[in-house]
Amino acid sequence: MNKGDVIIALDFPDAGAVYAFLDRFDEEKPYVKVGMELFYAEGPQILREIKARGHSIFLDLKLHDIPNTVLSAMRSLSRLEVDMTNVHAAGTMDMMKAALEGLTRPDGSRAKLLAVTQLTSTSQEKMRRELLISATMEETVAHYAKNAKDAGLDGVVCSPLEARLVKDACGEAFQTVTPGIRFADSAADDQARVMTPEKARLGGSDFIVVGRPITRAEDPVAMYRRCVREFLNK
Repeated sequence: MNKGDVIIALDFPDAGAVYAFLDRFDEEKPYVKVGMELFYAEGPQILREIKARGHSIFLDLKLHDIPNTVLSAMRSLSRLEVDMTNVHAAGTMDMMKAALEGLTRPDGSRAKLLAVTQLTSTSQEKMRRELLISATMEETVAHYAKNAKDAGLDGVVCSPLEARLVKDACGEAFQTVTPGIRFADSAADDQARVMTPEKARLGGSDFIVVGRPITRAEDPVAMYRRCVREFLNK
């Protein structure tokens, strides 16, 4: 996983929509994210086809279950040619260690493994009122990130607003993958904690995940290139 890239969230309902979208990219082979909606609709074959087209893949399933179940699930995912996948940090360190064990192939190779700290749709108020977490958002994210690092994971998925504090808590080599990216002239949609690509770069994000501002744009390729320019300062 090379440091620094824009990952497009392929939040489409089926394979046909995905392939039509990817066909618009003649020169680039963007890093892409396959989430629950698409994976549950199409299964592993969608990953094989996207990989055959030359794209790196972040498989975003956010596993969260008892350690043994997650270990078994990760063993299944380890046979897929994805570059990165994830679990929920709230599943405990034992679960994260089990995920890492299951993801590691007999030859020692594996995809990068991340832990989700708090979803970017979760606000401080919702965390306190609905999840009964009395610590601040910043304290919670930093603590979850430290747990993920201690469990041997490669990084976390967090809001771009917390990327710098994760780096401060876990070191510069610990990866931060940040959704919740919006252009300055884009709507926030259902995201509560958002940031522009440029500010995400300056704030410590290693990778940004961008969905609707690119996929729903009139010219997705132009918006992708704009995002690359702003994030990678090219």
